[in-house]
Amino acid sequence: MKIKTITCHNVYNFGASLQAYALMTYLTSQGHQVEIIDYMPDYIRKNLSLWAIGPKWNRNIFIKCAFYCYVIPIRIMQSKSRKKFDKYTRKYLHLTQRYNSFQELLNNPPEADIYFCGSDQIWNTQIKNGLDPAFYCDFAPMKATRASYAASFSISQIPKEHESFVKSQINKLNYISVRENSGLKILYNLGIKKGVHVVDPVFLLSSNQWMQLATLPIYNNYILVYDQENNATIKKIALYLSKKSGKKIVAFKDLYPRTYADYQERYAGPTEFIGLIAKADIVITNSFHCSAFSIIMNRQFYVVPRTHQKVNSRMENLLSSLEIRNRFITSIEDINNATEINYNKVTPLIESIKEQSYKYISNVLASQSNS
Repeated sequence: MKIKTITCHNVYNFGASLQAYALMTYLTSQGHQVEIIDYMPDYIRKNLSLWAIGPKWNRNIFIKCAFYCYVIPIRIMQSKSRKKFDKYTRKYLHLTQRYNSFQELLNNPPEADIYFCGSDQIWNTQIKNGLDPAFYCDFAPMKATRASYAASFSISQIPKEHESFVKSQINKLNYISVRENSGLKILYNLGIKKGVHVVDPVFLLSSNQWMQLATLPIYNNYILVYDQENNATIKKIALYLSKKSGKKIVAFKDLYPRTYADYQERYAGPTEFIGLIAKADIVITNSFHCSAFSIIMNRQFYVVPRTHQKVNSRMENLLSSLEIRNRFITSIEDINNATEINYNKVTPLIESIKEQSYKYISNVLASQSNS
């Protein structure tokens, strides 16, 4: 069968790039022709621009100039990392032709028997893709099967003003699955009771499959930091664990310099991301996908809540479902109270959830096989 998936696959984000590959690869392994819809509307392209600026910094000319003076040199430096993402996309992601708007998709949808939307934050109404009908497969022909896979709302509650839109879009899907238990609660509150909880696509592949993609680092015996903001708690915890263990700190560098780290990874792409996690002794992060790959690679890790975004529910849900909620920490005291992760207990739990996910996908595929 022909299958098309739609997700945020090309936004220069480790998790987005890797989850897109994972779902495509798993569906291909089931004997199907799979492509990712190369959907790049204006609001995504503009966010990737050298001159992109958020409303917080666009209030007056002085703040705007200060922002650009700081961020433009960093973005120019990041272009080297973006080249690695582009190389990864060309090599590993099978894409359709480019679509620049929902209307283009609606007028000429890529041919498929089944359309999957997901995974990742495609239904996050705090950002524009959560309000874009494309990410609910609303362009798909009526004869095709429409399904979500591990779609994430990323927040614990849909704002009232968006409830009607989200409900009407999701009700058009033939099969519904979400990435977090909190997503099931959102569906229930919208009056939608046919949702299924499944794992993020990155869990559909084994650690061995991921290691085939990995670019291994030159470092050994290190603590890895992946901080998606400039989190003071992460810095404090990293320095504490480094002093306690004698291990060096390796940190991904993005908008913020990690001057406390012994080594800063400035130009990592998706394959380097996998390799750095796989070889780390300890991982400290506030990223969902860094947490996920830490689990896949059986690493000891700590998750610190973000201070500026209401997206912690997805990380808490993941840890709670695997009975390692004590790895969600806010202080050094929490570290001292946390027991070591026993993967002999965690692995059966994740395997059980994976089985539900495989079964869900199998049911979606059978909808067209039996028609």
